[in-house]
Formats: sequence, structure tokens, C-alpha cells
Amino acid sequence: MFSFGSPQPVGEDGQWRQQLDCFVKENQQELAALSWGLFLEKGASDDTLGIDIQPTPRFIFCPKSAIEKLNDRVNSQIQEVLGFIDAHNPEKQVLILGIGNGQIKLIQFEIEPPPPICFEHLASDVDTLLGRLEQRLSQYVQT
Repeated sequence: MFSFGSPQPVGEDGQWRQQLDCFVKENQQELAALSWGLFLEKGASDDTLGIDIQPTPRFIFCPKSAIEKLNDRVNSQIQEVLGFIDAHNPEKQVLILGIGNGQIKLIQFEIEPPPPICFEHLASDVDTLLGRLEQRLSQYVQT
């Protein structure tokens, strides 16, 4: 977790991250399916899947250029995040940036079966997956 500016109180700071962790743990296969479905739709783009907590928890796309600009503004404090993005293998891994309270949380995991198989097993389109996951996300993450 990377924090910028004034540190948040531990309770306020940790709450959204813990809620996001629970959401990810409970929805790994659906997140893997969504990640793969978006990869198929967007191809090898420079966008990274993100979850923006404020004002309402929702999925977003984070262009690599925006992450690089942020890295420049914070004196390369998130250089490691760019390394994870560069090394990301969508066929095996899920990579999501959690964004909230002036902080970034890197979420990365491998799952069995891998994302392409998760997408195939769920037999759902990306829009349906997004809608379902955003609804669940709002139940897990309280802002």
C-alpha cells in the first residue's frame, strides 16, 4: 500500500483496504473472469483495471500514462507498481489497483483455474460481470 500526503488515521485508512481484501477474496473467480474478458475486449492496451472507492465504489480503467505521471509527482514512490504492471501476465494473473483516501493498493493474484478458464466457466459477458461485481463491491466497501 502506498500513501501520499498526510497519513490517514489507522481506523479510517485500514477500513477500505480490509473491505477491499474481503471483496477480492470472496470474488476471485469472477474478478479473474472480468479481468480476462476486459483483456479480450481491449487487447494489449496500457490500461490497468482499477477500483475507485470514492465517491461510490466502482471499477475504472487506469491508463499507464496517468500512473507514470503520478509516479513522477510522488518522486518515484510507486515505481514498483509500474514494474508489476509491466510484468503482468493476464493469462495467469489478475492485477487491480485499489484507489482510495489518497492511497493506492496493489491487488495481484494467481488463481486456478486461470483467468481464461474462469471467464469460460462463468459464460457471462463483461457488462454483466461488471454490473454484478460492482453491486457486490458496494456491499463490501462502505465509504
